Amino acid sequence: MSTAILTGQPVPGSSLEGDLRSLGFDVRVASDAGDAETLLAAVPADQRVALVDARFVGHLHALRLGLTDPRFAAAGLPGAVTVQPEARRALTRAMARESSAAGSVAVATDNLADRITAALAADGLDVRRPELGTLVAAVPADPQERNEARQAVSAVDDEAVRLRSAVKARDGFFTTYCISPYSRYIARWCARRGLTPNQVTTASLITALIAAGCAATGTRAGFVAAGLLLLFSFVLDCTDGQLARYSLQYSTLGAWLDATFDRAKEYAYYAGLALGAARGGDDVWALALGAMILQTCRHVVDFSFNEANHDATANTSPTAALSDKLDSVGWTVWVRRMIVLPIGERWAMIAVLTALTTPRITFYALLVGCAFAATYTTAGRVLRSLTRKAKRTDRAAQALADLADSGPLVELLTPVLRGKPRRTAPLSAALGAVAMVAAAWAFGPGWQLVLMAGLYVLLSVEAVSHPLKGALDWLIPPFFRAAEYCTVLILAAEADVNGALPAAFGLVAAVAYHHYDTVYRIRGNAGASPHWLVRAIGGHEGRTLLVTVLAALLTATQFKVALTALAVAVALLVLFESIRFWVSSGAPAVHDEGEPA
Repeated sequence: MSTAILTGQPVPGSSLEGDLRSLGFDVRVASDAGDAETLLAAVPADQRVALVDARFVGHLHALRLGLTDPRFAAAGLPGAVTVQPEARRALTRAMARESSAAGSVAVATDNLADRITAALAADGLDVRRPELGTLVAAVPADPQERNEARQAVSAVDDEAVRLRSAVKARDGFFTTYCISPYSRYIARWCARRGLTPNQVTTASLITALIAAGCAATGTRAGFVAAGLLLLFSFVLDCTDGQLARYSLQYSTLGAWLDATFDRAKEYAYYAGLALGAARGGDDVWALALGAMILQTCRHVVDFSFNEANHDATANTSPTAALSDKLDSVGWTVWVRRMIVLPIGERWAMIAVLTALTTPRITFYALLVGCAFAATYTTAGRVLRSLTRKAKRTDRAAQALADLADSGPLVELLTPVLRGKPRRTAPLSAALGAVAMVAAAWAFGPGWQLVLMAGLYVLLSVEAVSHPLKGALDWLIPPFFRAAEYCTVLILAAEADVNGALPAAFGLVAAVAYHHYDTVYRIRGNAGASPHWLVRAIGGHEGRTLLVTVLAALLTATQFKVALTALAVAVALLVLFESIRFWVSSGAPAVHDEGEPA
């Protein structure tokens, strides 16, 4: 239960008290600052509390946005302020100061809520002020202003605004024009029946898994059903976020589920397509694994670039200015969003091709489309990085180091190079990645490849031996991901034994989950995965070296078993730690607004 304290005498005919109760507040009335302080002290410390001027006039949804959003410790509107339990001490201090300053002066004609908001901000508390758009939120000073405010409220349909704001402001063409026009109404239907975003997210996952199962049958009817179910899963995937925004049902667990389930759905569907193709005599596991690797590396490029630049100073460039100028031309916005093949366009393409063609054609189209998108986005970001004069912070450097996922071998050898002059870190990472993948392709399993893996370890040490603050240092994590994942793919394909590529698919999926988990921890300012976990699973360089040694020592069949065992071990460790962290009380409130690619 939450408590709202109305300051001043209620205004005749006002719906404010009823509106607050409809939002779940227990309403109490205070005549002056001292009375408000007394009422505040009586509210249990584990409850949200709001202070609202009794003269407030505005839309119900404005109050909902300002007073009930669970993501923020403190939030305010004109004439209203609210705090969650973690900010209660700051509110109590501000209220005590106001009470002692005002004495017994009534607050009916004085906006106590706004003064408290200013006092909280002065104390260093970040008070969230939501964007209201056309919604009204005001504290009229006289009857004429009140009448004008009420007329303004009547002129705007807050339910229409609420529905419109449930949809993300920036989304892909397919999602904007083919999904959101009706999925927002599904979200409202779910809200009115008490369904939660987590339930819709889970339904989306189950639907996608059923789609993968249909694809695994290998029949035309199964492929058609899989395509339709994949599209429906995406509709639900859009609905869960719209439901969260419509009803402000945000949660840490929900954000984590939404982020991780998207990857689980897509990659499970790839596996289903590969199984279905195998039933028809076509082995496309290498293509399925290649598609997962390419998509994961695309995301790492996005995450690394954003983390390197989100808090950089002097963060401008001519390339960025040109991009902003192009976005001001309507049709170029949609072209630029579509060619990067975001999740809506990508899933629509996969669904249609699954229903009408074969898994092999589907994967070929996916690989070509994602490769073009990756080239386009990465080239643009490289140009931005080379032309901007950004100064990267220690936080950005640490985030890139965490995303690099360096293990005990790099940790052991880094002190040797730390005192030496800095060289071109991205070049070392790029040379190591190219040499590793080329050697795996040229030599296959053997001790030559193990020696190359040793060189890869040394080049990885060189790449991260100094703080990652260079213009292109954000490329280091993607280079490491590509080297590790592609080495596993090539060695599994070289084994040429039934089951090796599916085992490699499982291993890469487990490691990729660990990398996605690291991203969302960093986004929530919770740091990276714990040190013990990174050491236990070896880091990127340790896993790459281990896989090459196993390939050299074991027969093809034994190598397949070893890959399977390694995949299971990594999956169990990362899932155990991830679930433990994200369901704990210390998990950060990360709210993903959709994948960048």
